[in-house]
Amino acid sequence: MAEHLNIKNLHDELRVHRQRIVSAFIGISFLAILLIARLVYLQVIQHELYTTQSEKNRVQLEAVAPTRGLIYDRQGQLLADNQPSYSVLLIPERINDIDETLKHLASLIPISDDQIESFKKRAKYHRHPFEGIPLRFNLNEQEISTIAVNQHQLPGVEVAADLIRHYPYDALFAHVIGYVARINEKENAKLDPENYGATHHMGKGGIELFYENELHGVVGYQKVEKNAHGRIVKLLERQDPIPGKNLYLTLDLKLQKIATEAMNNQRGAVVAIDTHNGDVLAFVSTPSYDPNLFVTGISQQNYAALRNSFDRPLFNRVLQGQYPPASTVKPFMGLAALENNVTNWNYRISDPGWYQLKNDSRFYRDWKKWGHGSVNLEQAIAQSCDTYFYDISYKLGVDRIHHFLQQFGFGERVGIDLQGESAGLLPSSAWKRATRGASWYPGETLNIGIGQGYMLATPLQLANAVTVLANKGIKKQIRLLREDPSFPRKAPTKITLRQENDWDSMTTAMVNVNHAPYGTARASAAGAPYKIAGKTGTAQVLGIGQKEVYNAAKIAQYHRDHALFVAFAPAEAPQIAVAVIVENGNSGSGTAAPIARKIFDAYLIPPVEDRGETQNSPVPNMSDATP
Repeated sequence: MAEHLNIKNLHDELRVHRQRIVSAFIGISFLAILLIARLVYLQVIQHELYTTQSEKNRVQLEAVAPTRGLIYDRQGQLLADNQPSYSVLLIPERINDIDETLKHLASLIPISDDQIESFKKRAKYHRHPFEGIPLRFNLNEQEISTIAVNQHQLPGVEVAADLIRHYPYDALFAHVIGYVARINEKENAKLDPENYGATHHMGKGGIELFYENELHGVVGYQKVEKNAHGRIVKLLERQDPIPGKNLYLTLDLKLQKIATEAMNNQRGAVVAIDTHNGDVLAFVSTPSYDPNLFVTGISQQNYAALRNSFDRPLFNRVLQGQYPPASTVKPFMGLAALENNVTNWNYRISDPGWYQLKNDSRFYRDWKKWGHGSVNLEQAIAQSCDTYFYDISYKLGVDRIHHFLQQFGFGERVGIDLQGESAGLLPSSAWKRATRGASWYPGETLNIGIGQGYMLATPLQLANAVTVLANKGIKKQIRLLREDPSFPRKAPTKITLRQENDWDSMTTAMVNVNHAPYGTARASAAGAPYKIAGKTGTAQVLGIGQKEVYNAAKIAQYHRDHALFVAFAPAEAPQIAVAVIVENGNSGSGTAAPIARKIFDAYLIPPVEDRGETQNSPVPNMSDATP
């Protein structure tokens, strides 16, 4: 018992205990000092950095897209508006596995491979953190409900309400108004990142592209507080966006419809211009396409069908189609010859049905096999006598033709407020040397004299030129936007002739095209209560040998002649000028002129209810098919 008591040493135990307490105290003190030091570092030294990061997690500055401006016709009819739509957005920064999320979404709502591919492309150039990238537009109520029910399984996925572009008249104005579509990578690199921070669409053609800055507006901003799931819990501050400007165009919905219906989906173009001010009243390129297909992303299948179609519905024929102007150029050739003393109104030639240059075995044929007999300039215009214009064009020479016709806008862009306009081609001897490395030949001048050969013009150029003719040489700016202080028009310019009465004489000759018994377009003007001053044209597409005869029935449809007609009315006090081209339409008088007549009637004759009449206007006989 005594031995056991001697083993236990209370003093040593107390000393060890005290040492342990001191060691623990030192360790705890050291750790406390480290903790305090870390807190000082984080709270004092790194205060600004972590405050900013914390604020970003809690409070975010978001761009607010402006509402795109609306587009109206001259009467205030809505041509392009905005409609509400629900979209599903993905926020990459809040998604751990995007591919898995896409797969999950595709099991809940229909999502095509095209839509997934488009999303991934947009995600590559996504420049704004925590901003949603659209995956699919136009969700219906069932799809919205399905996503809402499964929201807990879809972090970083949101359903957002938005306004998307809508074109109520589908294909009617596609080539002139254009369309909006999602911004691609190339466009994104050029746009102002601040002003397009929340904008996913922009104009891709027509008015939508040309006036993009005005239609888009100015972006706004809002400072919001979000929870850990990225949902907005509080709006802290907001600067409203400035909506885009509403645009009023010169186009007339009624006339656009009538012109389109008159074309009957044939390949071609129609342009109608108000001669008083240069306003474009109708701008028709057929066939057309539905621009609504492009707004939220067209499928590869639908796009391939449009792109590969033989009829080329995506091609803007008014602006970019370049055609031989054919006999529609003869009034301008006649004025050129008068101005250069090559001819006068009394000068006659005898037309045997062909023309031949000295020391040249080739016969340049007239459209009328046996010729027109003795004709002067007025008769040559009314009957479209090729031989007369072979003669005066040869005497003029290509360079004098080039100089005079250039004043009417041939060979250069009209300058309409659209992008992508073609310049056509008005050749000269210098042009041929520069582009072909060859001299100009007299036979080539004869072809130019009847609007064939190298010469090319767009339907817009033809409409512009005949408008200048209607206004007796006064050139007005051709434009699609109505009078607007922000976009003042250019001052008119004037073509001056040595004999000013040549304008009236040429108008008379063009009236005879439509109203004289021998005029080539007399059938299309039958019964008109006003005078039409016009000129028909038939542009050769397929070369015909010297001894061959053109027979449309034996030629493939796409090799047949183009049909053209230019005109203005009423002849004595012009209000409207029109240019029509129908590809492979064969006859200017039989195909193109009747289309222009319908446009003139719609514009110049009041509706029956306005006149108090009960009978329709007489329907002319369109059987004549001369050039």
